[in-house]
Amino acid sequence: MFGLELSQLALVATFFIGYGLIIFEHQVKINKAAISLMVAVICWGILFSHHAVTGEGLHTLLDSHLADISQIIFFLLGAMTIVELVDSHQGFSIITRLIKTRSKIKMMWTISILTFFMSSILDNLTTTIVMVSLLRKLVDERHDRWILGSLVVIAANAGGAWTPIGDVTTTMLWINGQLSTMVVMKALFIPSLISLLVSLTFQTFLNRKGNQQLELCVQEAKKEPCGNLIFFVGVSTLIAVPALKILFHIPPFMGILVGLGLLWLITDLIHYKHQDRWHLRLPAVIQKVDVSSMLFFLGILLSISSLESAGILKDLANWVRIAVPSEEIVAAGIGIASAVVDNVPLV
Repeated sequence: MFGLELSQLALVATFFIGYGLIIFEHQVKINKAAISLMVAVICWGILFSHHAVTGEGLHTLLDSHLADISQIIFFLLGAMTIVELVDSHQGFSIITRLIKTRSKIKMMWTISILTFFMSSILDNLTTTIVMVSLLRKLVDERHDRWILGSLVVIAANAGGAWTPIGDVTTTMLWINGQLSTMVVMKALFIPSLISLLVSLTFQTFLNRKGNQQLELCVQEAKKEPCGNLIFFVGVSTLIAVPALKILFHIPPFMGILVGLGLLWLITDLIHYKHQDRWHLRLPAVIQKVDVSSMLFFLGILLSISSLESAGILKDLANWVRIAVPSEEIVAAGIGIASAVVDNVPLV
């Protein structure tokens, strides 16, 4: 696009060095959000230093990318805050109260199916965190929690794949208009369910012998006022986002902000008279939101937008089209790569 061979090499080198540091975050002791933000600024700095178009044109291009990325960030901020608000009210304890079985096999199937459908409404990362937290309150034996936790990860990833709000990557494509709600649900529900059932059947076969009874925790979670109400309103607002987009063409980030505003209004009306309930109001809850993850997404998406603006991604796509003519092979390769490379920048 800009005819900058040396700057393209500098962009690619900067991105891969930065991404290498992100992969080895725990070894280098630097938060991945900090690295991704630095990489984004350096990459765009290279473009601004060597661009072959007017500065105004490049600023317009950056503004366009930032507008698209901001929709994703605001969507994530709203969704994560709603989930934290429900969790602060102990709303998810409704799920643990429904689980009464002590059978390991039944527990595996129950937890996995619950996770599968929850992740289609929340998102796979949030669902995994919520379900693993619930397992700690539900199952006493550590080894059993490991087995159930691994199934939670599988079920959350499978369940998050078949709805537009179930995974950050799917949400990115959905917000950018590259897939539609009903099409992706129809196309991916059966494959997602099969991937879960294969894993569940395999684990059931492995655990068919030995002790089939679980040691359940006896402690009762602290009850918060109006927990059930906040749970149902929170889940309803998340479900309403795709519906608002289909019916009224409201952008997903606006739909999620409407839901957040509604929950904020409800919790303020319920708790404003009680000074001891400050921890249940949104200004306190929002402090628990993982802002560093959103800054990581911001940095990594800005970095990739610089590669796109320099024409690198287009050149790569053309090379892949010639070298690997089968879309199925490309899709399988991306799937294998996502086991090693974070799926957000990969998508």
